[in-house]
Amino acid sequence: MNALRLGTSGWSYKDWRGNFYPERAASTRWLELYCREFNSVEVDSTFYGTPPLSRVQRWAEIAPPGFEFALKVPQEITHTKSLRNCESEITGFLKTVAALGDHLGPVLFQFPYGFTPERLGDLLAFLDHLPRSEFRFVVEIRNRRWLKSGLPAELAARRLPLCWVDHPWMPRDTQVTGELVYLRFLGDHEKITEYSKRQEDRTPDLQWWAEQTVDWIRRDFPVFGYFNNHFSGHAPTDARAFAELLKGML
Repeated sequence: MNALRLGTSGWSYKDWRGNFYPERAASTRWLELYCREFNSVEVDSTFYGTPPLSRVQRWAEIAPPGFEFALKVPQEITHTKSLRNCESEITGFLKTVAALGDHLGPVLFQFPYGFTPERLGDLLAFLDHLPRSEFRFVVEIRNRRWLKSGLPAELAARRLPLCWVDHPWMPRDTQVTGELVYLRFLGDHEKITEYSKRQEDRTPDLQWWAEQTVDWIRRDFPVFGYFNNHFSGHAPTDARAFAELLKGML
């Protein structure tokens, strides 16, 4: 289990009051309380913009030893500018999140459905200029056409991880292209509208991913896995259930 970093996508959800956080706990304590349960979190808020340096430093102060923050690259880079003329934005973002120090986990580039394989050359050129000696980068695509393009082979040649997602329109795959495995349990956002409890039994899906995860861990790949509330309705419950499945298999 030391090779596993497991948690949820974000920690600031009012719907978690009374079912994950104590009812009376102030929101300023939520990260502290979260860290008592999980050893990693995917920061969803950075997708909407680079956070203030003071906020990142505060996260690092709160996190216990061994805790890691995975961070989503701002959508201005991946969506709005689509990798064009965004050198200052990516430089500023990386400089800010580097303040996490030993708590810095992978940095995720989440691309939209409209980012298609015709942009492979642009993507590779962008990736080749990233400071990979200082950061661990992960690529997530939402258009399944990429999986039949040259992308997986190109990422494997560069030892860059391709993120695998549990999502209705994306196929499952177990191909490892980088030095770590990054999983996102997304679910269907049209089915789940409130996040206080599980609303769907996803046990068979958790079992399938657990079997793959055990294989990756036994092959010495670090695994990062994050649950979205849309997976079944309550991300902490799913993350706990996944951890229990893995403990019984390792």
